[in-house]
Amino acid sequence: MKPGQDIIDRGIRDLETGKETIESLLVSIGAPRLREAGILVPQNTFATPEHRLYALLYKSDGDGAHSKYNSLIRRLVSFERAAECGL
Repeated sequence: MKPGQDIIDRGIRDLETGKETIESLLVSIGAPRLREAGILVPQNTFATPEHRLYALLYKSDGDGAHSKYNSLIRRLVSFERAAECGL
């Protein structure tokens, strides 16, 4: 299993059902690159996912939202790199 696979899998499932979650917003952010790596991402991604993700994190984490946002983006990029390498 690639690092971050669990988040991506949950995000794809949430997108398939139209749920706006941290995971579905993260997949929406990475959708173009994930698709290029051969991952089947639903077409119904969220508009402005970066802003929506930050707002969602701010509701639960307040001032810690920035750190959590950056951490999630790093996990997404790590997963994308692994997927591009075929790992």
